Amino acid sequence: MTSGNKKSSQIKRYLGYFIPVLLAVFFLYLAFKGVDLGAAFDIIAGSSLTWMLIFIISFYLSHLIRAFRWKVMLHSIKPNTSVLNLLGATMIGYGVNFIVPRLGELYRALFAGKWENISRSSMLGSIVVERVIDILALGISVLLSVFIYSGNLYVELQWLKSALVFGFIGLFATIFLLFLLVKFKEKFYNVIVNLVGRISTTAAEKLSYILKMLVDGFATIKGSRNYFWTIFLTVLIMLIYGLTSYLGFYVLGMEEIKDVNFEMAWVVMTISAFGVIIPTPGGTGSYHFIVKSVIVGLYGFSQEVGSAYALMTHFVSSVIFILSTFFFIAFINKRREKLGFAKENFVTVLKGERNQG
Repeated sequence: MTSGNKKSSQIKRYLGYFIPVLLAVFFLYLAFKGVDLGAAFDIIAGSSLTWMLIFIISFYLSHLIRAFRWKVMLHSIKPNTSVLNLLGATMIGYGVNFIVPRLGELYRALFAGKWENISRSSMLGSIVVERVIDILALGISVLLSVFIYSGNLYVELQWLKSALVFGFIGLFATIFLLFLLVKFKEKFYNVIVNLVGRISTTAAEKLSYILKMLVDGFATIKGSRNYFWTIFLTVLIMLIYGLTSYLGFYVLGMEEIKDVNFEMAWVVMTISAFGVIIPTPGGTGSYHFIVKSVIVGLYGFSQEVGSAYALMTHFVSSVIFILSTFFFIAFINKRREKLGFAKENFVTVLKGERNQG
């Protein structure tokens, strides 16, 4: 690699770190401008420990079910995958995302691939397909929010309709691409790679790997039974997300200020997901801004209450993900070491694939 290419690569890397942090700072400013943070922290300090424990259990349960769904998706590749390994890789992925947005998806695939001795391309492909399912589920959930909200959600949140339209267009384009890749495999694959190869050999090689990864991932879900369980567990995940959001109201005693219900929690949960999609570290700033805007703008709570909810839910999830990252790496490695397998860390998982027994 030439010095010019190295410099260009370094600039891209620095921008990749700097821009998400800058976005986070910008959204944090928007979220807490004019808010009495002292009052918000006082509300958090008065949190119910009992409801907090139930909130954490519900939060963790949603990710345990996500690990079960991943196991279902990988059944055709390896029927006996360990839910513990998949849960650990999932929590590691979320933990890494709190440091570098989207890098967690890579590490999630790498750790799971090493621990389960499954190719990283199959693991990455399954995560891409999983994300397609998640986005489709979120889109449907947001449409349900539009239906159950007492007012006009498109008027209250003027950006929402555009986000849904462009989101569904991108989603269905991705699904169509996956369909062509699976249905016509070699023919479609060769045409695309050859066309790109005329422009750049390097780009063609990268595209070849990506397309193979997508095919491997999409091919993991086979059989009507696996389709059923994937859909069922996806619905269950969304319902528990809504339940966790609902429990957050009771942690802060918001039910004592005005009536709260599951419908309100569902709207907060679905709309706040857009804050996580924005590429800030762990949704920092973007999540706070959108959650506070929904709780204050749609349901009439004070800015301090809305800020307290955003701060509390984000902080708890951050602590859980980061602590879980270190816990699962240590725990699973210790368990594997007793079975005679090598330990894995953030460096070793980046190395080439090998037979792990």
